[in-house]
Amino acid sequence: MPSYQWEVRTTAGSVESGLIQADTVGAASLKLRSQGHHVLKLIPQVDRRVNWSRVWEVLNAGTGPSQKEVLDFTVQLAVMIRAGINLRMALDGIAEQTSNAKFRRVIFQIRADIESGKSFSEAISRHPKLFNSLYVNMVRASEMSGSFAKMLDRIAGFMAQQQETRKMVVGASIYPGVIATMAIGVTVFLLTFVLPRFAGVFKGKEEVLPGPTKMLLGLSDWMVTNWHLLIGMVAAAAIGLIFSLRTDVGQRVADRLKLIVPLFSRMFRALYVSRSLQTMGELLNAGVPVLDAVAVTGDISGNCQYRDLWRRVQSSVREGRKIHEELEKSALLPGSVVQMVAAGEESGRLGEVLAEVADFYHRVLRDAIKAMTSMIEPLLIVIMGSIVGFIAMAIILPIFKMSSLVSG
Repeated sequence: MPSYQWEVRTTAGSVESGLIQADTVGAASLKLRSQGHHVLKLIPQVDRRVNWSRVWEVLNAGTGPSQKEVLDFTVQLAVMIRAGINLRMALDGIAEQTSNAKFRRVIFQIRADIESGKSFSEAISRHPKLFNSLYVNMVRASEMSGSFAKMLDRIAGFMAQQQETRKMVVGASIYPGVIATMAIGVTVFLLTFVLPRFAGVFKGKEEVLPGPTKMLLGLSDWMVTNWHLLIGMVAAAAIGLIFSLRTDVGQRVADRLKLIVPLFSRMFRALYVSRSLQTMGELLNAGVPVLDAVAVTGDISGNCQYRDLWRRVQSSVREGRKIHEELEKSALLPGSVVQMVAAGEESGRLGEVLAEVADFYHRVLRDAIKAMTSMIEPLLIVIMGSIVGFIAMAIILPIFKMSSLVSG
């Protein structure tokens, strides 16, 4: 169990110090405060024994922090702030327990920025890859309202739901990819290993072979002879696709396809609507100004078309118009959602309305993922079976034909 060097001011006014063992710095602080002491210092003690987990951590120091680690950081920080631990000590305690070396350095940098006079929101804004604009804006709003710990809980809840949503979407997208890869692998195996074994049987009898068999034999021969060229073409296509997706034009094309490709479009539309409404609802309920909330919503919407829509909404609101007035001109949000946004604006409860609609669309997203998975599974099986069946028939038919000629 970790040990902590403590220094407290007793109820009598004297300053005392010593060592205490506890699972976390928060637990240590609670023990001391339960005795009526006011905690002045609480410093983790360095364990001089070999820490093999820390050795492994050093060997893997190049691994960057994940969003799961940021979520854990947020939860721990909220607990410590509620326990009465000051921000600097809380950051020290979390850093000591963080296994990722890069993230530990980030936490120490945040602490140093706070000690230099910056606010917590300013300190974390220097690390946008870990703390996005929604995180920073919600923290900034809590600093002005004095509800820091409560806001951290809300941020953690939002992050947890977003990570759950991301896992669902990624899982649903990976499944058809795995089936398609298996289909391609089986096809390549049949063409490069199985079909060439029959080439000798059919040699000299090309005139009696059906068209599909001739086509497959020609394709098989080309693949076996030019396998290095085929691998180069596949690699070049993959690299080209990756680089094109990093360009603005390529990203826009990909985002457009997500919204129009059958089976996938319903899932992605529900994802972007849910994410946009939940983001704006959280920001408005946190007290973030409308213009800032709309700007952040566009930045983290996840799709170029939705980002452009929210930017148009921001320009419209800046000119004095209502949010729903610009949304009505777009087909990206359903009419029922626009009507509820309008109702929320009229009643002055837009943040609450958006949160409720976002919860509804989160359920719609779950249903869309289930529907897509249930539809795409039999479709891919049929496609895979058709390809394998076509190759098998192309091999079997000429054998039957030659057998009938011999028997005749």
